Amino acid sequence: MPFVVDASVAAIWLLPDEGNPVADVAYQRLLTDTALVPSIWWYEMRNIFISNERCRRISSEHTVRALTLLSGLPIKVSAIPDSDNIMALARKNRLTIYDAAYLELAQREIIPLATLDDALISAAASEGVVLIR
Repeated sequence: MPFVVDASVAAIWLLPDEGNPVADVAYQRLLTDTALVPSIWWYEMRNIFISNERCRRISSEHTVRALTLLSGLPIKVSAIPDSDNIMALARKNRLTIYDAAYLELAQREIIPLATLDDALISAAASEGVVLIR
């Protein structure tokens, strides 16, 4: 079954000295499943890497390798968001629009969500979206 993966989970796969059981479970699911992401995901991933470059945690070469590895994973961008529902979810659950986009995608596709974001975890529970744990 496909699932939604947010940037907080995917970043752990490729940053040094990171680890989390939810990220591990999500990565293992990619062996047999496809992950869906909103279009903002690629920008969020690049932002995470550039931020880590700026604090000298990783090199630009690491970023290039990480983005290449991500490109090879079975991760599909969902290009048809329900913008009105994203706004409604953001308002109702006090989420950023970015986080609401992940929630809307999981809700619309009726698939689980992998996230480490506390606000998104709470909103998913409130909206009846299954979380990968």
